[in-house]
Amino acid sequence: MLIEFSVANFRSIADRQTLSLAASTRKELRATHVIEEPQLPLLSAAAIFGPNASGKSNLFRAIAMLQSLIQWSVGFQPGQPLPLTPFRLAAESAKQPSEFEIHFIADGVRYQYGFSATQRRVVTEWLHAYPKGPARLLFGRSIDSESRPTWKMGPSFEGSAQQHRLWQESTRDNALFLSTAVQLNNAQLLPVFHWLTQTLVVLTQDLALNPVPSFELLRDQAGTARLMSLLKAADVGIERLELKEEDSAPPWPAGGVRLVVQRPPTPEDPSPKPQSMRVLAWHTQSDGESIAFDFGDESNGTRKLFEHAGGLLRALDTGATVCIDGIDTSLHPYITRFLVQQFQRPHNRQGAQLIFSTHDATLLDPELLRRDQFWFVEKDSRGRSSLTPLLEYSPRTGESLERGYLKGRYGAVPIIGALEP
Repeated sequence: MLIEFSVANFRSIADRQTLSLAASTRKELRATHVIEEPQLPLLSAAAIFGPNASGKSNLFRAIAMLQSLIQWSVGFQPGQPLPLTPFRLAAESAKQPSEFEIHFIADGVRYQYGFSATQRRVVTEWLHAYPKGPARLLFGRSIDSESRPTWKMGPSFEGSAQQHRLWQESTRDNALFLSTAVQLNNAQLLPVFHWLTQTLVVLTQDLALNPVPSFELLRDQAGTARLMSLLKAADVGIERLELKEEDSAPPWPAGGVRLVVQRPPTPEDPSPKPQSMRVLAWHTQSDGESIAFDFGDESNGTRKLFEHAGGLLRALDTGATVCIDGIDTSLHPYITRFLVQQFQRPHNRQGAQLIFSTHDATLLDPELLRRDQFWFVEKDSRGRSSLTPLLEYSPRTGESLERGYLKGRYGAVPIIGALEP
């Protein structure tokens, strides 16, 4: 579970900004919205508001960048630049490293992992664990005055001195030690690596939604029933869904939900053809008969809900942390509200978390989310994005949060000017 994420000197984020999911001591909605972890109580969701171009998406891109470098930097070629963009509206920032840090709980242990890097190299990297209270350093990495790597292995970091030396010497300047050590069979770091690359799910505006989990649900009766339960609760008018698996791809309508899978070769079929899968949506006609539509004929909102559904249901099953930039795109506010409610008890039994950005001010509802679950992003006159929790504004008890936000009481709203004649 995510505790907090911090980032500095990345795109429009100049100074260090921190998103925290640590629950406050507030009593409202505690039984349904707070995950009572032994280490500390955590929130099951966080909603981020702000105008266009304020930096909301850059916060999600920062989380995705941390995850991407953990997963792929070990495969970078020597000298290959890291895909980092520092804050560019201040000359001194371009020469400084971007910094990322994340606190989370994996397999019951709290971890604090982070690194700083330029496009040329990783500058620092660290990992602390909190197995029984106080922090324990697992490893630390930095560079000396001559840009040579220096290392510190904590006493609880497993492995022999020879193994430590192998992992260190195998870590290139443009690769993370965490990724390199895991690739070289460090078992102690596997829970950390797995949580950061698999249990943490990030969907930015730059990435298309992955419909594979929804397709997988349609492969069996139980999964189909779960998916249909969600779609029917959202009142999209679909009677049932059918997965069609075909050896050749027919001419589908533009925008259809489809998937092409390359089947593995077998002795009986050494050169298998790609398998095409598409979804049919069955509706009831006025005479009571059923008729099938290609899913591409459904509305953008229905298709988006289908694409969301499989991943969100999987997250609820596994206790994943899902970050979605623009959750309300093409969705009716009632459906967005419905998706948010799935991450509250009793629906959320595994401690899953949902972090999302939105322009839908109707979600600023104290009956939907607690006050410590609302955050605002805005950009100052120097182009720097800042992230502020609602609690810093100390809204009055009973105050309409939606009205207060739209009136600019919490900032993070666009300043609309007049068109020039």
